[in-house]
Amino acid sequence: MQIETVKAYLLQLQDQICGALAEEDGEAEFLTEEWQREEGGGGRTRVLADGLVFEKAGVNFSHVRGASLPPSASASRPELAGRGFQAMGVSLVIHPHNPYVPTSHANVRLFVAEKAGEEPIWWFGGGYDLTPYYGNRQDCIDWHRVAAEACAPFGEAVYPRFKTWCDDYFYLKHRGEPRGIGGLFFDDLNEWDFETCFAFMRAVGDSYIPAYRPIVQRRKDVPYGERERQFQLYRRGRYVEFNLVYDRGTLFGLQSDGRTEAILMSLPPLVRWEYGYQPQSGTPEAELTDYYLQHRDWLAEAPAG
Repeated sequence: MQIETVKAYLLQLQDQICGALAEEDGEAEFLTEEWQREEGGGGRTRVLADGLVFEKAGVNFSHVRGASLPPSASASRPELAGRGFQAMGVSLVIHPHNPYVPTSHANVRLFVAEKAGEEPIWWFGGGYDLTPYYGNRQDCIDWHRVAAEACAPFGEAVYPRFKTWCDDYFYLKHRGEPRGIGGLFFDDLNEWDFETCFAFMRAVGDSYIPAYRPIVQRRKDVPYGERERQFQLYRRGRYVEFNLVYDRGTLFGLQSDGRTEAILMSLPPLVRWEYGYQPQSGTPEAELTDYYLQHRDWLAEAPAG
C-alpha cells in the first residue's frame, strides 16, 4: 500500500480544485486553515466566501487516525469493529450565488483498518453529484457524460453501477425525492488491486472540474430575481436535511470527534424552510421535482448524432 502517494495526490487535487474555482470566481480567494486532531492526524480546510460567483465554496483535506472505527464506518462490516484506522480524503461542496448554477459536491477517500499482527484492510470511496435549483437538460447530460468517460477505462459496467448507487444514496426518504440529479457514488472499493482502485479514485477526482466548471461558465451570468433566490434558499433546505440526517461522511466525522467546523462546512450560509410549500403547476420550480428530480438515464436523453 502506498499511503503517502495517495496523500500526495489528495493534497495536489485540493490545490487544483481550489485554483480552478478561484479562477472561475474571479474575485474571492480561498482562506486556508491547518488543523490537528488530538487523537491523531489533522487536515487543511480551505473556504471561499462571498465571492463574485460562489457564495460559499469549501474544499477540505483530512488525514485522521483513531484507535477504533466509529459505528458509521463499521455498521455494514462488523468484522472491522475494534480495529484502528486511518482515513484520508478530499471533500468539497460548492454553493453558488446564482440559482441557475447548481450546487455540487465531490469526495474521494481512502480508509485503512488496522490491527496488530493482521493484514490491513483498505478500501476507497468517493464520487460527485449535482443539485440544480432550475434544471437544464444539457447540463445534466454533460455532467453524466464526463462521469461516464471517467469510468470507461475500468469497464462498461462501472458507470451504470455507480450512477445507480449515487441515485440510491442521495435520496431523502422522508421527502420521497432525490437530492439532485446524481452522478457517481462508490464505497468499500477493493475488488480490484490497490493500484487499479487508486487509479479509479484519481479518474473520479480529476474529472470533477471538467464536469462542473463548464456548467458554471454557462449559467453564472443568467439574470435572476428575488423569486429564484427564495426558491434556491428553500431547496437548500433539502441539502441541509440530507447532510445532517443521512450523510455517512458527516456522521463519521462527528462520531470520530473530528473538527466540527470542517465537517459542517458543507452547509450553505443561508437557507430557509416553508411549511407545506408546493410550487405552482407548470412553473420552472415545479419542473424541478416533476422532471429533473427523477431517476433518469441522462445519457439516453442526449440528442442523437
